[in-house]
Amino acid sequence: MREVAQRMRLLRESIKIPQVKLAELSGSTQSSINRYENDQTVPPLELLLWYADYFDVSLDYIFCRTDKPQGKLYNFVPQYSHDNEQFKQFIEMCFDPSSPMNDKLKQTLIEMVTKGGESQ
Repeated sequence: MREVAQRMRLLRESIKIPQVKLAELSGSTQSSINRYENDQTVPPLELLLWYADYFDVSLDYIFCRTDKPQGKLYNFVPQYSHDNEQFKQFIEMCFDPSSPMNDKLKQTLIEMVTKGGESQ
């Protein structure tokens, strides 16, 4: 939990707020904040959630799972399958059948989606 303690201290210091003021805002005590920041006591989950909201960061950031304050972002890319009827219907709705480029555009979209799924 040493990393969490350091992150809590860095967050507080980043806005130049004293422990006593942060304790007042969070409903804690200055001595408790001091113990959390010095890794003497494990902070309760409720306080960590409060930190995430107050400092507008993710719990992933507080727990040092990432250095991005917004947290880890997972990009879901659906896998294309030639027998996926819903996907076929979606592609058909996207294009004007009377267009001379219809087939070429559909094929290009399928190739883009297929390649995007393979790079995962």
